[in-house]
Amino acid sequence: MANKFISGNDAFAYGIALSRPHVISAYPITPQTTVVETLSSFIANGTLNSEFIHVESEHSALSAAIGASSVGARAFTATSSQGLLYMAECLTYASGGRYPIVMMNANRSTALPWNIYGDQRDSISLLDHGWIQAYAEDAQEALDLAIMSFYIAEHKKVSTPFMVNLDGFALTHTYEVVDVPEQEKVDEFLPPFETDNKLDLDEPKNLGFSAGPDTNTEFKYHEQQGMLNAYEVISECEQKFKAIFKREYPGLVEDYYASSADFVIVTLGTIAGTVKDAVDTLRSDGKKVGLLRLRYLRPFPNEEIVKLLKDAKAVAVLEKDISFGNEGTVYTNVNSALKKGNVTCPTSNYIGGLGGRDIEKHQIIEIFERITSMQSEIKFIGLKGE
Repeated sequence: MANKFISGNDAFAYGIALSRPHVISAYPITPQTTVVETLSSFIANGTLNSEFIHVESEHSALSAAIGASSVGARAFTATSSQGLLYMAECLTYASGGRYPIVMMNANRSTALPWNIYGDQRDSISLLDHGWIQAYAEDAQEALDLAIMSFYIAEHKKVSTPFMVNLDGFALTHTYEVVDVPEQEKVDEFLPPFETDNKLDLDEPKNLGFSAGPDTNTEFKYHEQQGMLNAYEVISECEQKFKAIFKREYPGLVEDYYASSADFVIVTLGTIAGTVKDAVDTLRSDGKKVGLLRLRYLRPFPNEEIVKLLKDAKAVAVLEKDISFGNEGTVYTNVNSALKKGNVTCPTSNYIGGLGGRDIEKHQIIEIFERITSMQSEIKFIGLKGE
């Protein structure tokens, strides 16, 4: 391995290049742009043998990736915010067609008001579109997820597209030291892409067809089963990754003192690092607090949430998202998991970081203080004038 001081975007690009994609379809959009720029430079200097297609829109970028995947090629694309929303029509074509495309999304606020900074309303609004969704905390995890995402998506039991989400600017454009694996190790970990779900002149088949009421439900059932199969494949993938690269990942969630805590914050993405800092401060004062970091939102870690939170006295969900007219979508999902597991502790929802506004350590400590009252609430944090 080689240590490099690089941005989260560059780290992800290295992971994609090491995975040897056959086709990269690119339409730059802030703050994703440097991912495809870096990949194009790898192709230009001969270190990556891949077909680079510079398309005219995000809709075309995913359409091109679908076309590539439909003939058995390993395909990658990247987007952000309004670009992801422009792709929305194509997302269900990719998932319904069972094309294991990998896409990086740089999480960014959606318009209006127009904003280029990071929150997570873009990807979370599309949770129901049939893609696996993972959220990286740091650049090393971003690089490793780039590699693991192909393994998981292309597994015959899964055959489902995979969206890896990086917080815009907070992760995409900040620099840290990252271990970049050797190509030989990645080749040992990630097998060449092979699938029967492709157009083949020797074995003609119909792809992308219509299905009426007599068969449509069965297709959706198998799509759901593929997503659920990702549970065990993620575990298998991470075990193999640990054996080869000596880096360990905890599955769908990370337990940072959550299982032994009275009061727990559930969150995802880069803000988890600040929550960990707050947890360390409060635990040094004898407070029994913890963090449950959601690494995956699809498939959703229902069992893991119940297992880690069953003894909690109160839980707060901190998210950079709001489903207008109701509550944060992550909060809805966490409450559903707790209800199914008969966990009855009070829960609260804290909405922050919208449009890239900082969530500060003292605000996280205040959240822990508020939930000790054992009262449920839904609250925007850091509102001006409060």
